[in-house]
Amino acid sequence: MPITSEDIVPLGQARARLTEMTDAARNGAEKIITRNGEAFVALIDARRLDHYHRLEREHIHMILLDEAEQGWEDVLAGRVTSTSELKAKYGR
Repeated sequence: MPITSEDIVPLGQARARLTEMTDAARNGAEKIITRNGEAFVALIDARRLDHYHRLEREHIHMILLDEAEQGWEDVLAGRVTSTSELKAKYGR
């Protein structure tokens, strides 16, 4: 659902319209609350926030899998460094 100018609310107005805005958010609307004319916080349905968090976790897992795959490819290609070489390089 696209954000319209009606979805952008100054903080002062948000205080007065909180019940109305939370009802709208529960029905799928997203509100951007501004402070000093700039975006400050967003008001969204909690279920949508949970969905966003799940997507973020899935994205992180995909990145980790890609890095593991790259590491395995490095091992198979012989692009490895021994423990002694690492200790010599980093002085530990």
